[in-house]
Amino acid sequence: MSELLYKANPSIWRSHPFGALVAWMLILLGAVIAFTGAIPFLPEPTQPIQLPEGFDLRWVGYGLLAIGCFQLLRWWLATLMDQLEIYERELVWTHGLLSKEYTEINMGSVRTVRIGQSLFQRIVGAGDLQIFTAGDEPELTIRGLPRPQEIRQHIKGYSAGDE
Repeated sequence: MSELLYKANPSIWRSHPFGALVAWMLILLGAVIAFTGAIPFLPEPTQPIQLPEGFDLRWVGYGLLAIGCFQLLRWWLATLMDQLEIYERELVWTHGLLSKEYTEINMGSVRTVRIGQSLFQRIVGAGDLQIFTAGDEPELTIRGLPRPQEIRQHIKGYSAGDE
């Protein structure tokens, strides 16, 4: 292969910004409940709440902690599975952790590069990338890639003959 121009994996924060924030809040709240055995920031009720015999709020904290950790671990593994590499004459998209799937696209066959960015993605410097070759459907769609404008410049630079 030729010289590597760009290499990136999608990011958890860039792909799932609010979901990652909620997962971290679940982890924090679960740790506080598991450590103290009480729900923080709630006023004392006027009448005591009768919990079933042998019920401990610490288990609720452990559950929240486990849910938050599981979700972040799942998203982290998903970002490890995906990788985009741009070489001088081709794009290589790799997907998979144990079994791999490779998609190679020749730069000369790229017809359109579409980048979509929400407000939050613009703030963190990320975007969703769609690459069109021959048909009306995108050949490749990738969410949450860092520096999407750099990807577009590499592809346009090759098609203009700059690289």
